[in-house]
Amino acid sequence: MTARFVALVAGIGFFFLAVITQGLLPFFEPSARTTNVTSVVRTGLGQLKWTVTQATDYTPLQKEGRAVYLREGCWYCHSQFVRPVTGETRRWGPVTESGEYAYDVPHLFGTRRIGPDLMRVGLKYGDEWHLAHFWDPRMLSPDSIMAPYRGLFDRPADAIRIVDDGAGGRTLERTPASETLFDFDSEARISLTPNADGLLFVPLTARDKKPLILIPGEEFGGEAVNIAAETQQLHALIAYVQKLGMQRGKWRDLFEPQQLEVIDVSLPRSDEWIAYGKNVYERRCLGCHGVKGDGNGPAATFLHKQRPRDFTAAVFKFRLTKEPLPTDGDLLRTITRGVRGTAMPAWHELAINDRLAVIQYIKHELAVDRSDPSAPYAFFTEEPPGPPLIIGKPPASSAQVLTRGGEIWQAAKCWECHGQGGKGDGQKAAGLKDDLGFPMVPADLTSGQFKSGPTVEDIFRTISTGLSGTPMPSYRDAFPDADRWALSFYVLSLSAYKDPLSLEPLNISDADRKALDDLNLQAATPDKAYVPGTGATVGERDGGASGMRQIAQGD
Repeated sequence: MTARFVALVAGIGFFFLAVITQGLLPFFEPSARTTNVTSVVRTGLGQLKWTVTQATDYTPLQKEGRAVYLREGCWYCHSQFVRPVTGETRRWGPVTESGEYAYDVPHLFGTRRIGPDLMRVGLKYGDEWHLAHFWDPRMLSPDSIMAPYRGLFDRPADAIRIVDDGAGGRTLERTPASETLFDFDSEARISLTPNADGLLFVPLTARDKKPLILIPGEEFGGEAVNIAAETQQLHALIAYVQKLGMQRGKWRDLFEPQQLEVIDVSLPRSDEWIAYGKNVYERRCLGCHGVKGDGNGPAATFLHKQRPRDFTAAVFKFRLTKEPLPTDGDLLRTITRGVRGTAMPAWHELAINDRLAVIQYIKHELAVDRSDPSAPYAFFTEEPPGPPLIIGKPPASSAQVLTRGGEIWQAAKCWECHGQGGKGDGQKAAGLKDDLGFPMVPADLTSGQFKSGPTVEDIFRTISTGLSGTPMPSYRDAFPDADRWALSFYVLSLSAYKDPLSLEPLNISDADRKALDDLNLQAATPDKAYVPGTGATVGERDGGASGMRQIAQGD
């Protein structure tokens, strides 16, 4: 018997073994068909708890995107399976469960893992990040081996001129190509900004609007732009990618590696650390924030809803200081957590020294006013951050606290921008701009995608300090601590029992909501998830691992 014959028999044997285990057994094993999953929900009193719930099918748009994902061969390199080992769970998130694959035919577990695992990618990045990533992955990740997918974009062959719109602004020349992307006769406007290379991204939402080319900081100085327009296929693909992992609800808000709360932490200033920070910046940050740190990187044109931070102006939204400049601890918190709902991802996987070094580079090299080359003004040197504010322990949440929070919501006129329901559709929302002149969209607070963080302390900090560079003011002097805590709990309650992706109410009975709202109910991990209809958690009802197996099998 030759080695070649043995290899042939073994190869055939493993092929049929794969067919049996991956093609036939899933139809006979009950756990392969269960829709039960453990998911994190925001309760009515603002807590985050794990509960057993039901997986939901893909929407027609997500199914269309899944077909594109299969057609383009994304599954060749990307797996969709988080294994129960420490390196996996600390990098991607909680271990996958059978119910997450209830609507996957075929399963896309993947084996090669050349690219990152995607089973927990949903809402890790904003849609705009994905748009830039599909255009040019190395624009955001220089080490990426992923090929650009520019074929998913609509790209007119010729550049389109920027012309005067007759009302003191600038628009695009009306040509057969541009007329397929915009409605030049519409009263509605959409503001778009090209990058320094003259690339202009056009979203699908522009189809019924007239373009307004917005270049307040002379982000582009040319006379014509090349178009990269979003297509329906690309829109669907991103919708599918955003679904991955979202059967588990708001799990990311409890993801320990992203949780960081420090008052202040720093490296001593040195040329060596600043130089090292520059290397980190050029590899991780330049794509969005630009070479100069002015927020005009090559990917910035894709970030049409919220521009990247302009470090040269030294205006930072998230801080725990009375003065405008943040501490190093504030900056470290933002870099580690990311800014949810935007293109700024969490960088918790980046070594702590890399994060601290890039802070030094941002502070001492980028946050500098160089309008007078002979006398550059270094903000962090001339106006060092003051002492951090102290946030005390929050009070216990209750129905009375939420009622008071609703009263403060009205008194502070939060509804003028965020709307009465908190969806970001208030009467002043349409005309809001940031300090640089770019449109500013109020946060949809019902999504639970809180930019500054998911805890009541994070909301309290934002309400107390405001968001520098935006219309969001500080309410520290307007309302006492107790009222600001009440308002913070009320803001959290706006996203209670809602799916973080679809924003639809979760199918949870009133009795189960009452049980979950019990402040004494502990459901901090998947193996201690609340079991609907029982008033108890998995561990209390079934005894730990045995109970989890029964739930996975649909018992």
